[in-house]
Amino acid sequence: MFRRFQLESPRVALYRPRSFLYNVKVTVKLLKSKVWYRLLQFDEYKIKLNNLLPALEDLERALNLDSAVKELDLLDAESAADGFWDNLEKSQKTLQRIKVLRGKLEAQQKRRSLWSDLMTLCEMGSEEEDLSLLPELETGFASLSENMETARLQTLLTGEYDSANAILTFHAGAGGTEAQDWAQMLYRMYTRWAERHGFTYQVLDYLDGDEAGMKSATILIQGENAYGYLKGEHGVHRLVRVSPFDANARRHTSFAALEVMPEIPDDVEVDIRPEDIKMDVFRSSGAGGQHVNKTSSAVRLTHIPTGVVVACQTERSQFQNKDTCMRMLRSRLIQIKTQEHLEKISDIKGIQLKIEWGSQIRSYVFMPYQLVKDNRTAYESGNISSVMDGDLDGFINAFLTAQATGSWATK
Repeated sequence: MFRRFQLESPRVALYRPRSFLYNVKVTVKLLKSKVWYRLLQFDEYKIKLNNLLPALEDLERALNLDSAVKELDLLDAESAADGFWDNLEKSQKTLQRIKVLRGKLEAQQKRRSLWSDLMTLCEMGSEEEDLSLLPELETGFASLSENMETARLQTLLTGEYDSANAILTFHAGAGGTEAQDWAQMLYRMYTRWAERHGFTYQVLDYLDGDEAGMKSATILIQGENAYGYLKGEHGVHRLVRVSPFDANARRHTSFAALEVMPEIPDDVEVDIRPEDIKMDVFRSSGAGGQHVNKTSSAVRLTHIPTGVVVACQTERSQFQNKDTCMRMLRSRLIQIKTQEHLEKISDIKGIQLKIEWGSQIRSYVFMPYQLVKDNRTAYESGNISSVMDGDLDGFINAFLTAQATGSWATK
């Protein structure tokens, strides 16, 4: 029986158990190789940091920090001079500019400091063979790279009004309640984006929907480069989902339009003749609360030659609402003039997209799959919940990069 087993299983004799000492040696050897491999990561990060240094220096030149230092010195001297507070509006703008310049300089100083700290971590980790420094190094390098990319995008904001505040106007498309609900979802998305970036926003006009959502709304987003970041969001946004307002749970496609224009400074001259303006007053029709007036203080202005209509109902007095409307009208007219100029040089610009129904810039698909895709840049995200909660930086960055390089997905 024993012989038959040997004949039937000749391979059994080939496998001999290894000694315990042999297994220990192999384990130690493997551990040493893994430690050695991880120690090499310090050298790899050192190479990455050295490769990043020229970009850091180029960024400093692109941000024109030497000029920022000179301007900051002049503004600091101006703010310390007698009579600085005599003109309150001018002094507040000066202080805001000082804050922006100082923030730009401090941000670059922090990037420089972080680069030096990371290089020190590489040297310490390599010399002392301290693997516990790797997580801090990895996190720091990712943070530096992300910060530099954000700063690089700021250098692309070279438009005349890119540094201005942004006025956003939402319009629900055809489709009744579903489209009006979609317009309100977009409204929430952009206000969340503003909050994520430390910007403030002010509601200038708000018209409720028939059953849910809103028919239209206008907000002012205040912050450095707000218009520069958001100008690419101008256009038609498309939604595909199973409508919560449909008892049969059918899939619906809805549209909402977003207009983005800069808040034009008061010192920019715009020729608006009084006889070209039609003014209507009405009672506020907002969602309720302190912004709704019991008197006809809301104002609607129509620019007769162009047909541009602006409205404001959130201020307490008719005079304040009219003043806000005039600012919005000035911004809109300048934007129209700029757009007419761009149409003449569309070949240089690289792409000219029409802002009309059926030519949406971005699609938001909730059903049958989840995806947000920009039709101009082909940038997309499958995390639709995050996007609707204001995570738009990927789309904004892709647009600014495509605009600077002319590398559009649509021709």
